[in-house]
Parts: sequence; C-alpha cells; structure tokens
Amino acid sequence: MRIHVLAVALVGALAAPAVAAESVDVNEASVEELMALDGVGEVLARRIVDYRQSHDGFASVAELQEVDGIGTRTLEELKGEVEAGS
Repeated sequence: MRIHVLAVALVGALAAPAVAAESVDVNEASVEELMALDGVGEVLARRIVDYRQSHDGFASVAELQEVDGIGTRTLEELKGEVEAGS
C-alpha cells in the first residue's frame, strides 16, 4: 500500500507543470545576473551591460541582437528568460 501511494505521488510530481523562473531584466541586471542565463558567459554579459549603458537601455528584447555575439539562435534561447523593462 505504501509503495502504491509513493508511486502515485511521484507520478503526480513529475506531471505537475514546472514553475517558470523569474525573468531577468536586461535593463537592470548585473553582469553576474546575466551570466546566470544559459549561454551567457562573462564576456557576453559585459557586452550586454556596455551596450545598455551606451544606448540608454534596451527598448525591447529583440534589440539584444545588436550586441556583438547575440544572433538569432541566442536570442531565441534567451527570449523566455529575459525582459526589457524600463
């Protein structure tokens, strides 16, 4: 009986939807916060911050493609993880 209950509980836990992580605001994030994103290392994180500072921020997430090292593929990977707030 206990094994059956544990099996049902495990199946329920695995079927439950994953809770989405909070988005990182590319207009506010530090280099360290940006580095926590998949595919973003220290060099790319610094480029994002440098671009943000020299262009008064990002108007949209799509503008990340203006940063050297961020192409279509990287942008697609980041879209669910980032936002471009104020």
